[in-house]
Amino acid sequence: MARHKARILPILSEPDLDISSLIDICFLLLIYFLVSMTIVPREQDLAMALPAKERESDNQPPIPPMVIRIDGQGAVYTGSGLAERQLDTYEDSRDLPLLSSHLVLFKDAARTAGDHPSVMLRVDSNTRQQRVIDVLNALAAVGISSVTFEDLLVL
Repeated sequence: MARHKARILPILSEPDLDISSLIDICFLLLIYFLVSMTIVPREQDLAMALPAKERESDNQPPIPPMVIRIDGQGAVYTGSGLAERQLDTYEDSRDLPLLSSHLVLFKDAARTAGDHPSVMLRVDSNTRQQRVIDVLNALAAVGISSVTFEDLLVL
């Protein structure tokens, strides 16, 4: 009788997983998202100064603060009462060119009178915070740092 030889089966090794192509794809996606993202401009330094004490008697009366009102739709107004003027209304625009030009004129008038320009902000409760930051950026760009917030009274 023939003897059966026991067959030795080769030991199968663990399968290797090559992840180098996966890493390449991850880096390509990372680079794609970094290149395609929109860069939001950095907010300017918003240094604010508290109102100073009453100044000594001068010949000229102090210039009253400029009133800036932002309504719930993001429209920006200057002045109050019948003298109120609507300036920038397009809420998606982060630039406020009309407000900036008014602020430059107001700052120059205050400096000419020997006074520090100050601004009073009236913000509606439905206004987006980004619109308030846009107005504060316009104030910082012009160099006005004396800002007061006032609540709008709803009657």
